[in-house]
Amino acid sequence: MIRNIIFDIGNVLTDFRWKGFLEDQGFDEAMVARIARASVLTPLWDEVDRGVWETDRLLEEFVRMDQEIEQEIRRAFANVNGMVTKRGYAIPWIQELKAWGYRVYYLSNFSEKAYEDCRDALDFLPFMDGGILSFREKVVKPDAGIYELLLSRYALKAEESVFLDDTAKNVEAAKALGIHGICFQTKEQAEAELKLLGVGA
Repeated sequence: MIRNIIFDIGNVLTDFRWKGFLEDQGFDEAMVARIARASVLTPLWDEVDRGVWETDRLLEEFVRMDQEIEQEIRRAFANVNGMVTKRGYAIPWIQELKAWGYRVYYLSNFSEKAYEDCRDALDFLPFMDGGILSFREKVVKPDAGIYELLLSRYALKAEESVFLDDTAKNVEAAKALGIHGICFQTKEQAEAELKLLGVGA
């Protein structure tokens, strides 16, 4: 029986809209692509979420990837408010699940800077029973350690839990530990798959 619903945050309960965020700052399509290739689309981005490096060091590494656009990179990441934005269904969905008797948690790769600059998009967190943000624990999905930490911290049984994430490798990592997994595409699709697991009124 499922007792615990575990949500990823980006592109599940919020939009992670890095491309739109850069466009909003007035960068043209070519510059958006260059900034992304030096930052969001590199393995360095995992280090942003891991929370081990200081922001200044990460910016230096992004600049090193494309030194010709140092000014643009520094401007882009001075404040990332708007990179993560609300999805209107987040709080009602969480409230519905809790009204049915489920406990609801979050498990997300998330940077400290995004947490500080995009707090307005995270207004659902107080409605949840707890969770883990990667920057606080210095470990990122799909490392088994981050899932095991969530299970142990909240005394959850893997077989009583289901994890929803938009990235397949993160879902597979959860399944490898005995957690049920759903690769999130839309709320409607996720609700249909949850229903197959017996989740609902």
